Amino acid sequence: MTESRRLVDKLDSYRNLLRDDGVGVLDYIEQLTYLLFLKMAHERATRTLKPQQIVPEEFSWQKLLDADGAILEAEYTRILAGLSAQPGTLGVIFRKAQNRIQDPAKLRRLIVDLIDKEQWSATGTDLKGDAYEQLLAKGASDKGSGAGQYFTPRDLIHAIVDVIQPTANDTVIDPACGTGGFLLVAHDYATQHAADLDPIKRDHLRDSFAHGTELVDGTARLAAMNLLLHGIGTSDGDSLIEVRDALVADSGERYSVVLSNPPFGRKSSMTMVGADGRESKEDTEIERADFVTTTSNKQLNFVQHIMTILDINGRAAVVLPDNVLFEGGAGEVLRRKLLNDFDLHTMLRLPTGIFYANGVKANVLFFDKKPASETPWTRKLWVYDLRTNKHFTLKQNPLRRAHLDEFVESFKPGDSRDHRVESERWKSFDYDDLIARDKVNLDITWLRDDSLTDLDSLPSPEVIAQEIVEDLAAALAEFEAVAAALGDRS
Repeated sequence: MTESRRLVDKLDSYRNLLRDDGVGVLDYIEQLTYLLFLKMAHERATRTLKPQQIVPEEFSWQKLLDADGAILEAEYTRILAGLSAQPGTLGVIFRKAQNRIQDPAKLRRLIVDLIDKEQWSATGTDLKGDAYEQLLAKGASDKGSGAGQYFTPRDLIHAIVDVIQPTANDTVIDPACGTGGFLLVAHDYATQHAADLDPIKRDHLRDSFAHGTELVDGTARLAAMNLLLHGIGTSDGDSLIEVRDALVADSGERYSVVLSNPPFGRKSSMTMVGADGRESKEDTEIERADFVTTTSNKQLNFVQHIMTILDINGRAAVVLPDNVLFEGGAGEVLRRKLLNDFDLHTMLRLPTGIFYANGVKANVLFFDKKPASETPWTRKLWVYDLRTNKHFTLKQNPLRRAHLDEFVESFKPGDSRDHRVESERWKSFDYDDLIARDKVNLDITWLRDDSLTDLDSLPSPEVIAQEIVEDLAAALAEFEAVAAALGDRS
């Protein structure tokens, strides 16, 4: 058994211990996050070479080791409250932190038997980071936790990063970063493909390569800890994860790479006022002159935000649901803008059954930002169809990186797009053809669905059942959007 696997099993066994007390999987990972951080800070403060005091002495790990019973519970609560007021990464990790473990005996077992017995920083960051990442994946697959909405399949992320090819010269942002998966894989790729880095590049990779924005406190803390455990950022430096709503304003910062899977919800929790002056009503009013169109569709607003924060010649890969491809009104305005002012060069049609959220039919859009021009930047959109006649489920037949090999090879990363060659699942469409389509609809298919004509090609009953659920959930989402739009008009 690998060391990483051993750790995950050990961490997971304690999760089962706490389940009876009503501590859910996300709550448990959250408590682990606090305690792991305190233990790592303790290891750094007590090491013989270059000891480093990250956590003020009054909030240290030793205070927890020295306490027992009700005093331990009170001490833990006091430490969490004190650290939540600290600046930088400390403040993000402990923001609004609360003790969810009500049984002092179980809390002590967690501290003394599980965490204190392991060395969390001595053997390098990757191993512990991998264990933590695997635990987050377990949390995402736990149906009742709701954690799945923050989790993009890692095999998909690896394929996306393999074609984007981030380098040590890039700055990468995910404006809806969840637990930080895109940032981790991008950092790992840039590190592996950068031999003999000079100290300046090494510092950049650690301190200013990756950036994330996350709206939900608990998820942001998981991301901050995930990055830290993988050696990205420093525990006493500024946090690389910002806790805020990315859509509220343009921060003014620009990035060479944007990788993101924005949340699948439809409505924004705000009133958007775009450059066109129209309003889309909700709670908080936001006016963004950089937005070309006004809509309450959250994904369309994320696309507009990404278009703003991408640097000239920067490249983006964004996971977006099908409605972004065909929705009229604001959707059409945005697609025209993407085709004209950006180079929308590639689209990957994703199969169903790969996300934890039901009813998601999604695509990855790859586009580059270009300087102002009289002529459209998009010459050809290349589409890879990984959906037609493909059947995946989360457990029995999960999407693996190997399923994306042909897409990655067809993409020809690092090569001229003129060298791309069409195949059965890989077709190109000229700008003139795209712009002539009704409402610039980019929901393009050409493959025949075998299951419609050949009964022998039907997938297994459980896959069919899952696909029916996906289709119904997707249809319901569309009806809700229509009802919301009609409500906005009245």
